[in-house]
Amino acid sequence: MTVHPLDRPVWSMLTGRQAHLAEGDPGSAVRIDRGYGVFGIAADTGPAAQAALAAHCPVGEELWIVDGEPWPLPPGTREVKRAVLTQMVAEGPPLARRENEPSIIALGDADAAEMAVLADHAKPGPWGPKTHLYGPFFGVRENGRLLAMAGQRILLPGMAEVSGVSTWEDCRGRGLARALIGHVMRAMVARGETPFLHSYADNAGAIALYESLGFRIRREIHVLAIAR
Repeated sequence: MTVHPLDRPVWSMLTGRQAHLAEGDPGSAVRIDRGYGVFGIAADTGPAAQAALAAHCPVGEELWIVDGEPWPLPPGTREVKRAVLTQMVAEGPPLARRENEPSIIALGDADAAEMAVLADHAKPGPWGPKTHLYGPFFGVRENGRLLAMAGQRILLPGMAEVSGVSTWEDCRGRGLARALIGHVMRAMVARGETPFLHSYADNAGAIALYESLGFRIRREIHVLAIAR
């Protein structure tokens, strides 16, 4: 039976459109360039692939395994945490821009330090020194301050993941995340890609926001963070 790329998002990412970011052997196990983050995955749960995956987890660092089914603990590692994500895919065209939405700007290398600080505050998921290079990121500034941002991460055939959605706590409730997600979605659709995303399954507020933007729940995805 053919596995849909979304059922194994990290494996599909690192052996497909973003294989240039992968370290390791796609025949056994791969992990993403450490500058981009902490994601790793094996071809299967067999002993050889699991051992290869464990080798990608350096002492003192975490490796995050994200897959469609709960992953067993690789030998020689310890469990840091497990979590369940809700995977959502956009249905239909993205919502049009509202007249009262804030001005949205493209972010780049000059903004990287501020983006990292915002990500550390908002905790949108693993963030590394190169995470902003995954693809287009956009933000809202006010009086020079970066208030919120959103961009992309995983690229699959004909699909792109909305990611890095972050807003400073004192700026929430102003519709900044909604405006930014809509902007990112429209950019993806203009490139011929279907937007998708992941949210922690217990984040009811975020899931409701995404549903209001046209996303629909597809399935659960499992996260296992490991360390040596």
